[in-house]
Amino acid sequence: MTVEALHGAEVAIDVRCLLGESPVWHAPAEELLWVDIRNATLHRWSYRSGNTTTVEVGHSLSAVAPRASGGYVVATRLGFGTVDEEGKFDMLALVDAGLAEHRMNDGKCDRQGRFFAGTMSERRLPGAGSLYRLDPNGSVARVLRGVTISNGLDWSPDDSIMYYVDSEAAGLDAFDFNHDTGEVTGRRRLVEIDRRLGLADGIAVDEDGCIWVALHSGGAVHRYSPTGALLARLELPVAVVTSCAFGSSDLGDLYITTAVRPNEHEDLAGALFRYPAGVKGFPGRSYEG
Repeated sequence: MTVEALHGAEVAIDVRCLLGESPVWHAPAEELLWVDIRNATLHRWSYRSGNTTTVEVGHSLSAVAPRASGGYVVATRLGFGTVDEEGKFDMLALVDAGLAEHRMNDGKCDRQGRFFAGTMSERRLPGAGSLYRLDPNGSVARVLRGVTISNGLDWSPDDSIMYYVDSEAAGLDAFDFNHDTGEVTGRRRLVEIDRRLGLADGIAVDEDGCIWVALHSGGAVHRYSPTGALLARLELPVAVVTSCAFGSSDLGDLYITTAVRPNEHEDLAGALFRYPAGVKGFPGRSYEG
């Protein structure tokens, strides 16, 4: 099968993040959300006005999702919390308690309003992290153990499969997903990704059921079929590509977060990019708690 070479990603929002992550389209507000992990900031870009608002939170955010009752749910160094429009932070639940070198990483809400996010050791100790689920009632459940760098996740259009990335595992996994309980079973490897192409990071599923995978240190986003075939490769002008999400009024644009590589200079590193994907995706889901 021929792999289509995609080009045309352009800077959408020139807010330079040290470590941009967790883009999510909040459809009711017509705004894109994302975080800068290293600067502990939440960014909001209005599709209507074109204005960007940066909220200083004071906690190391790693993922964000809209909250149905207002404001946002976030993953932080210590666990799950909430942030209001002005940046006021409240802790909801601690995870990996007592593990000082651990932090949370990427996260996302499912269609039932549960927020999933995982942890990692800052030293990348093998198998030290976990994937957690924050339920609408505020309870926390451990979904997976033995994770090294918990990263991107998303669901198939029919909600029967959860796709998941542990970056150090060099690929993309699939699980059978129980949308009633939020439990996962039947883990299997869907895609192997050569480390020389970069490490799998954040992901987004489109309406055709294909999975777009950001490649950290690979300068690209790959599009895979539901059976794991590589369909297309989108080149970007920066090396550290961290995550992606569909957005804009028609959900036809892919927004892509990036980061700065230590001790290296790239003119556009840390900017947020936009690519007209030619296929639509799904809006971000809200946390129902």
